Amino acid sequence: MNSLESKDLNLYYGNFHALKNITMGMKKNEVTAFIGPSGCGKSTYLRCFNRMNDLIDNVRIEGEVLVDGVDIYQKNILVDDLRKHVGMVFQKPNPFPKSIFENVAYGLRVNGTKDKKLIEERVETSLRQAALWDEVKDKLKKSAFELSGGQQQRLCIARALAIEPSVLLMDEPASALDPISTAKIEELIYQLKENYTIVIVTHNMQQAGRVSDYTAFFYLGELVEFGKTKNLFTSPKDERTQNYVTGRFG
Repeated sequence: MNSLESKDLNLYYGNFHALKNITMGMKKNEVTAFIGPSGCGKSTYLRCFNRMNDLIDNVRIEGEVLVDGVDIYQKNILVDDLRKHVGMVFQKPNPFPKSIFENVAYGLRVNGTKDKKLIEERVETSLRQAALWDEVKDKLKKSAFELSGGQQQRLCIARALAIEPSVLLMDEPASALDPISTAKIEELIYQLKENYTIVIVTHNMQQAGRVSDYTAFFYLGELVEFGKTKNLFTSPKDERTQNYVTGRFG
């Protein structure tokens, strides 16, 4: 069963037609990468799955967006509940001005968890899942801003994992990081797919090749091609995909 799906999805910013008739499905416990030049719609499409585009004025959506078979744009959908289920990691690390511990505990507290022992367990588990526990276990009370950029991004991943989502959306999670931190994030993505459905937007085609099972190529708001990553990079069906992955444009 597809964990995430869109059917005939169109999205408009005012009069601008940003996404055009996008129909595709992403499988559970797989990593799907979105590639394509800047402004092609890949981040906009990613944000449809946790309704982050709701925060932008003049956005209009037509078609269906399904998470685990449920159309998330129905009137009765509680967006806060949806966002517990569908976690998000942004391009730039954005830790809160709090301690390392409280950054991870934040979502649990906001959702009403008061059990101290449970919070401590979830914080530790999430930091372990984000491959950060060993680096921070002795300084949990210190400010998150004392961490390096790569550590801050893994902290943001831990924060997203703490509320136990089933889907993790990542919008260029390594674009602001150095090569060593990037490698750690990529390794982490590979490990996390055992428990999560992961969708990653990336400008870095080599990264898409390394971490994803499936890749979607977007161009000018259209989904040009979608398939197994290996096939898309080695024998693309569309000439535009071929030109992009071989570096002729983009």
